[in-house]
Amino acid sequence: MEIKNFIKSLKVMHLFLVVGLSIFTIWVIIQINSFNTSTNGDNVYLYLIPVLALLGYFGSQMIFKKMTARIKIENQLVDKLKKYQSALHLKYALIEIPAFLGLFVYYSTGNALPVVISICLLAYLFVQKPNKENIVNSLPLTSEEKNIVQNS
Repeated sequence: MEIKNFIKSLKVMHLFLVVGLSIFTIWVIIQINSFNTSTNGDNVYLYLIPVLALLGYFGSQMIFKKMTARIKIENQLVDKLKKYQSALHLKYALIEIPAFLGLFVYYSTGNALPVVISICLLAYLFVQKPNKENIVNSLPLTSEEKNIVQNS
């Protein structure tokens, strides 16, 4: 497996997720074109979205760390990278799903709280861009494997 191509594919996947969520966010905001800040108790989704966002944010970190912690240093570099990729996909999904749900709730209610939460999750997803340093810091790599990743 070519490390450079692996990192490039992760970056492309991340870019598509961020761009897709950004376009959908802009589209929803343009469609509604108003903000309602009412927090009356008749809409359960206004309480559910913040909870799901917190679960997505903290859950993505926790599950990513658990999945990468299970990777053994004895494994081949290719296996480590595949497991890292799986952990990263799940991390991104746990961030993106609550963001999409928040946008759907904003689209149906016009309340500003879900769209603000979705934009915050989008910003967090944006800063989670994969790079060589994250791979080296997240995986149990031998010194030889670290050199391979850093010099690719």
